[in-house]
This record gives sequence, C-alpha cells and structure tokens, in this order.
Amino acid sequence: MIDDKMDKRLQLIAATVRKDVVRMIGLARAGYVASSLSIVDILTVLYWCEMEIFPEDPHCPSRDRFVLGKGHGCPALYAVLAHRGFFGREELWNYCKLGAMLQGNPESGRTPGVDSSSGSCGTAPGIAAGMALSLKREKNPPRVYCLIGDGELQEGSTWESILLAAHFCLDNLVLIVDRNHFQMDGTVESIMSIEPLEAKFSSFGWKVFHSDGHDVISFSDSLLKAGENNNSPSVILSETRLGKGVSFIEEAMNKGNSIILSREKIDLALKEISRAAGKVEGIYNAE
Repeated sequence: MIDDKMDKRLQLIAATVRKDVVRMIGLARAGYVASSLSIVDILTVLYWCEMEIFPEDPHCPSRDRFVLGKGHGCPALYAVLAHRGFFGREELWNYCKLGAMLQGNPESGRTPGVDSSSGSCGTAPGIAAGMALSLKREKNPPRVYCLIGDGELQEGSTWESILLAAHFCLDNLVLIVDRNHFQMDGTVESIMSIEPLEAKFSSFGWKVFHSDGHDVISFSDSLLKAGENNNSPSVILSETRLGKGVSFIEEAMNKGNSIILSREKIDLALKEISRAAGKVEGIYNAE
C-alpha cells in the first residue's frame, strides 16, 4: 500500500525518468516520445514498489519478469532500468547509436534487465504467457508483468494468448494495457474498435481491474487486487495520456500531430517537468 509520502516520492522519481526520456530521445533525434511518456508512471510503480528484481544479478531465477509489448516505448524502460542500477545512466545518451547497448526496440541479449525482445505487435502476451506457464511449475512462482498498447488488442495473436492464459489458469500473469486511445495511424476506435474491453476479457476468463495510469496510488491498488486474484490471469486497464507531463506534446498528439524534439523543445519540456516536480518536492520536504 502506497501512503502519501511514498506517492510524492514516486512522483519525483517519475519526473526524473521523464526528463531522461526527453533527453535521450532528443539527442537521438528519434520519435515516440509521447508513447514513452505515457508509461513512465506505470513503470515507476512496477520497478520501485511491485516487482522483485535483482539489478546486481539480472538473470536471478527468482526475479519477477517484465515483457514490454509496445517496443517503441523502450526509452521509458531504459531510463527506469538505468535508475534502478541495471547499467550506468551514461548509456542512455547512446540510445539508437550504431552498436550501442540501447536500440530502438528492447533486446534481451543486449541489455541487462530486459527479459524479452520486443517490437512486433501482438507477440508480447504470448511470450509473457509462456514465461508464466513455465514458472508456475515452481512452488512459489515469480510473477510476469506484460505491458502492451491498446492498439495491440487489434492483433489476433494477442487474443490467442489471452485464451491460452485463461485455459492454464495463469494467476501469476498480469497484463497491463496502456489505454491512451491512440496508435500509429490515429485513434484506436476510429481504426478498429476494441470495446467493450472489460466484457471481452471477462468472457475469456480473466479478472479485470481499472486504474488511472498516471496516479501511482490508483495503479498500485489495482496491482494489489491483481495479486490477490487466484486461479485466473489478471488485466489492468490503465487510462493514460500520450505525452504525459509535457503539455505541448499532449496537445500535439491530441490533434494527430507528431513531435520531433528540437533543442528548443527539449529545453521547454525539461523546464515544464522540473516545475511540476518542484511543486511536489516542496510538499514532500515540508512533511
């Protein structure tokens, strides 16, 4: 359970991660900054409060596993892994450079802390279900957390994996849907409707939970409920916003415009994130 003091601490951590996401994408002149920012709070709760991890031993058999479906959001994962001590923060500034550790999609053999390579939409739930099925043979099986974008729910292979997980009662599997309502070509609903999500997952035998993906207490509470669920897999439908934390990125994405971070925009984004963090820090230090 996250109290108010931990809530504020996690918000400050998330702000630090957001700034590094902006810096690394800006330096690389890469894209997907909005998609990366939408999952920062989710990853912060997972890696600081929820998952059993061992940065000093990334392959420890008893660790919880994490599978990222929306591979283009990997800058957020990389920044989190760096701040949790899996590798040096300086690696972030080599993002997407030829031969660097951190590429445009996660690679499990290349990057410490990455449990599965990703990039092809629709494959992550199957990989996660396979991990969970294998681990469930153990007496106290580690948990597997899989984060996908809502657009990935348009993939047939995703629903095959959802059916398999329910059939094998994989209660050590938690699927998290980054419900930002957008994908590459527009809104999810305008391209192919995926609603009613709760009814669909329930009909497949999953327990469904909801959260605000930017409210660490809300998301943590959903994880707690999922952890108490027995004999079936759990899914958390987390409402998020593309570009969360940087107003001009949020506004651009809502209008269907893409963003490439110029030096000026990097500075503007960092200042806005710092201002918001400063307000939280002032409250945090006053307590």
